[in-house]
Amino acid sequence: MSDGYRGKNSSRNILVMVLAFLATLALAAAIFLFFQTRQTGTELDSSQSGSSSAAKSEIPSPDPQEQIVPLPPAYDFSQPAPAREAVDNLYFEDAAFVGDSRTDGFMLYSGIACGKNLTSNGLSIFRLADKKVLTIENEEYTLLEALALEEYRKVYLSLGINELGIYQDDHFYESYCDAIDQIRRLQPRAVIYIQGLIPLNEGQIVEANGNKFNLNNEHLRVYNDLMRKAAEEKQAVYLDLYSDFVDENGELPLGASRDGVHLKKEACQQWLEYLKTHTVDFDTLYPNGPPPVAEPEPSQPDATTSNGSEPG
Repeated sequence: MSDGYRGKNSSRNILVMVLAFLATLALAAAIFLFFQTRQTGTELDSSQSGSSSAAKSEIPSPDPQEQIVPLPPAYDFSQPAPAREAVDNLYFEDAAFVGDSRTDGFMLYSGIACGKNLTSNGLSIFRLADKKVLTIENEEYTLLEALALEEYRKVYLSLGINELGIYQDDHFYESYCDAIDQIRRLQPRAVIYIQGLIPLNEGQIVEANGNKFNLNNEHLRVYNDLMRKAAEEKQAVYLDLYSDFVDENGELPLGASRDGVHLKKEACQQWLEYLKTHTVDFDTLYPNGPPPVAEPEPSQPDATTSNGSEPG
């Protein structure tokens, strides 16, 4: 082989080696860039994941001790006032007591020593709005007119004994509803208490006068149901005095009254203790204000009377 051929062959071998070296270098560079890119991507993903976790950790978790406080339940006007801790007698300083001779005896003998006595012997719910029964500074007033002369925060209404011999139950119910409306119109910021009738002792009534007024506990219980219904409809507070006084025979116990109707001192004190433990706050009854009262319709004088002289 000539020297010229060997020279060409040697040059070709050198060229091949150079090309092989360059190819190897390029492959190494490609491999390096590939792994470098993967590492950068992994770090980026890790950084983003960390940022997301940090962001999530910055969101405050709810405090398990923070709970939504529910609103107090609305007062249930279909039920009598529940018992609660007793108030003292000063609670009644801004109260008016509207009633008949039973309430008058309560004001005299219970020891209450405060509150306005707006009572009249023989008064009925039928004549509450039109019968002039009080004389104040030489002027005659109905009990409702007298009630309007001062401002009160509580009004206690107790009428029904003198109506027991008059079997006009619908009229009795309507009259009580009207009375609540009229009282609320005169005293819009007052709690109106409807006092259920305390039972009678029918045996004592017969001994006292032969029960000439036809008073009985059966009809008294009907009236109490109607008074409770009126209190519910008109959103007034019903006081279940009957249950606090009735004995196992469904009557007023012997010894609580001198005539089966009017109460002795000890019974009047029991009455007061019941009132002191059955009070309701105005805001509890009417958190959004008292119910509206429609304007009264013109009325005719009530001709309803009892049979003979009223018992109380």
